[in-house]
Amino acid sequence: MTVLGLDTSNYTTSIAFLSDDGGENCSRLLPVKPGELGLRQSDAVFHHTKSLPELSGRLFSRLDGRTISAVGVSTRPRAVEGSYMPCFLVGYSHAVMLAQCLNVPLFEVSHQQGHVAAALWSAGCLELMDQPHLAWHLSGGTTELLLVEPEGKNVRCTRVGGTTDISAGQLIDRTGVLLGLPFPAGKHLDALSAQAEKKDFYPVKCAGMEFSLSGMQNQVAKYAESNTPADTAAFALGTMCSAVLKATRNAQKEYPGLRVVFSGGVASNSMLRERTKPLDPVFAQPQYSTDNAMGVAVLTRRLAEDQ
Repeated sequence: MTVLGLDTSNYTTSIAFLSDDGGENCSRLLPVKPGELGLRQSDAVFHHTKSLPELSGRLFSRLDGRTISAVGVSTRPRAVEGSYMPCFLVGYSHAVMLAQCLNVPLFEVSHQQGHVAAALWSAGCLELMDQPHLAWHLSGGTTELLLVEPEGKNVRCTRVGGTTDISAGQLIDRTGVLLGLPFPAGKHLDALSAQAEKKDFYPVKCAGMEFSLSGMQNQVAKYAESNTPADTAAFALGTMCSAVLKATRNAQKEYPGLRVVFSGGVASNSMLRERTKPLDPVFAQPQYSTDNAMGVAVLTRRLAEDQ
């Protein structure tokens, strides 16, 4: 069975296919002007509309559309009431058209469910889709610790912890702007931190499985006044990692025996991967940590096979 998945998130356009022989994801970051911290939704919609036909053309140049059995698409950030962003309408409209043209079923999932599925698929741990587990969704707009439980062939994600204010990705991107790095700053900050001589971090207070990062931006700016850019990058990332590590350890006490999965763009960070090793975590392959449509395709295949 071959299926398609589409995802038009706030910063990445992507389309993927999954078949018995494997899969492929085609994606493109939305352009953000230097010094800016994001895009207006109207601009995101424009860039998705412009990019998706080119990406689908690239994919279909290597894929026979007649073999496609189902189409899936992320229609909202999270599978909760009131979760909505206009940018997902671009992927939805294209998915509806493709499904109608190919006369195949259409399956709708959330962006967050797709992240969890992509992480498990790329890590070779799809069996966790049918078991309760914990999962971090760490991205530019989200830092949530989730209790993930099977819901048919999909998953139900319930927030049990995370930040009470800004996300880990926002702290990273704001640090990147401070240091003159391109947006999104994740991979650039990661590379810069590898040159650091110090391993300082700010000890973020953690109340159970929740913590605040809003004050950390000021701590990073203050630290940057008397330290190198590389040490500042490591300070910001070390601070984020310490908070996530504390919350995860507390979660493992609350939910003993459950594996912990790391998904979302921030989960590609090398420092986070290194410092969480004692937790025996499940990490997506770096290319499937960032926003991608492969997780949507994985869920689509599972849902289609269940029909």
